[in-house]
Amino acid sequence: MSFPDTFYRWRPHPWHGLTTGDKAPDIVNAYIEITPFDPVKYETDKKTGYLMVDRPQRASSLQPSLYGFIPRTYCGRRTAALMGEEGLKGDKDPLDICVLSERPITRSDIVLHARVLGGLPMIDGGEADDKIIAVLATDNIWADAESLDDVPEVFIERLDHYFRTYKMVPGQENNVSIGKPYGKAHAEKVIQASMLDYIDMFGE
Repeated sequence: MSFPDTFYRWRPHPWHGLTTGDKAPDIVNAYIEITPFDPVKYETDKKTGYLMVDRPQRASSLQPSLYGFIPRTYCGRRTAALMGEEGLKGDKDPLDICVLSERPITRSDIVLHARVLGGLPMIDGGEADDKIIAVLATDNIWADAESLDDVPEVFIERLDHYFRTYKMVPGQENNVSIGKPYGKAHAEKVIQASMLDYIDMFGE
């Protein structure tokens, strides 16, 4: 298949220019910002789409998985409503995703296909900030994983601990709370809600 020369002239914005995935919400595209155990927190600049240095990680706990977001999702009113807390708002960011891979993936600014298993219901600073948990869709070791029951409990604990502590500053109150992990069915509802929130915010 050939493309016109102009097709390669501009790189698409990873949030708005990529798709959520043809098989969403079961298998989604994930844009990866942070690799496991990186002591620096990177974040996509919303205006340009470039991956930027946010800050060195202050705490000693490091992200235990690949971490990024699902393109064309937005944490708005529908996504926040699934938390079950009246008046809660979304964090106005794309939906975050943690992806497990048996083989080390040591570079970020990549896109991969992730099979959804569940998630963590996180509230950060009074805003809904769900963390979807998934596995690399083409990973042989994780090929039979269908739910969070197929992931070692200690790994879920590590994710929980990281998100509870990565923003902690001595002398300041920690405004992060995380509820009980939820399964695949609810995770898919969160993804679908965030896809609709995105359309509400940005259009088709």
